[in-house]
Amino acid sequence: MVGHSASAYEREFRSLLEGQPGAVRAYARALPPTERSEFERVIERPFLIVRAAGSLGFDLVALRREFAFPIEVKASSEAVIRFSAASGRANEQLEAHRKAVSRVGLTVLYAYRRIGLRSGETWRVFVAGELPETGVLRLVCRRLPPVSTTPDGNGILRWEEGLPLSRFLYQALFLMDPIGRSRG
Repeated sequence: MVGHSASAYEREFRSLLEGQPGAVRAYARALPPTERSEFERVIERPFLIVRAAGSLGFDLVALRREFAFPIEVKASSEAVIRFSAASGRANEQLEAHRKAVSRVGLTVLYAYRRIGLRSGETWRVFVAGELPETGVLRLVCRRLPPVSTTPDGNGILRWEEGLPLSRFLYQALFLMDPIGRSRG
């Protein structure tokens, strides 16, 4: 089923970025043992998450001193989410998001929760819109796969193409670390 109500998944994603210990440790169990402690760093280095849901608004906004990004949460048991489904509302939303963030030098992230997976990571992260010209946000976003576009110009998320949440957080936390920034 495509297009599940995202509210439960929005709360799940929010709890992970906020570094809620129970949620972070539960998610980390799906990771190889060598990656768990790195993922759990988000407990000590959380994001401030603001719920920003609206008719064509973003679901969440993640804030850190170093950067901010609006987030749209999607969930499906299918491997692909086509934005042309449901009368094209998701495609209209994608375009509205791209326009809104381009005006202020930000970019929007899409978090895709794959429902029903029995093992491994369930979240993937994508970027939509132009990359910021400078700063830490550009460094974080340039490593993210873009929301794909069909030949007809409609957005499409292919779960297997997304960056696993653990890799995204590793890169973001590494870049926010003053020692990490001086190395990279």
